[in-house]
Amino acid sequence: MTATVEQIRTTRREEPPSIAETVDLVKAYAMQETVGPIKGAGRWLGMGLAGAVTLGLGLAIVLLGLLRLLQTEWTRSATGALSWVAYAIVLIVCVALIALAISRINRDSLHKNPR
Repeated sequence: MTATVEQIRTTRREEPPSIAETVDLVKAYAMQETVGPIKGAGRWLGMGLAGAVTLGLGLAIVLLGLLRLLQTEWTRSATGALSWVAYAIVLIVCVALIALAISRINRDSLHKNPR
């Protein structure tokens, strides 16, 4: 069975949506496309910030402990002309930890589309 032109015209003459329905639809679409991704980015940034602060404080305490350990147990590094050696060792460890942390950043995950 084929539809006639008159039947097609009458089915196309449905009532257009009202302005209020259109405005509601646009608001819902804008909320879906803007607020959702912003909330996801906020959670991502919040967790990253919390992790960075926690890791920073923990490493600062560990490095300070290493410095005090070197100064206490290695008496030559605590006094005299070699007092800077303990600080140099801690600085080298700190730079190595920073390099390790930077090398572990997965740049691909920063460009993923959220599911």
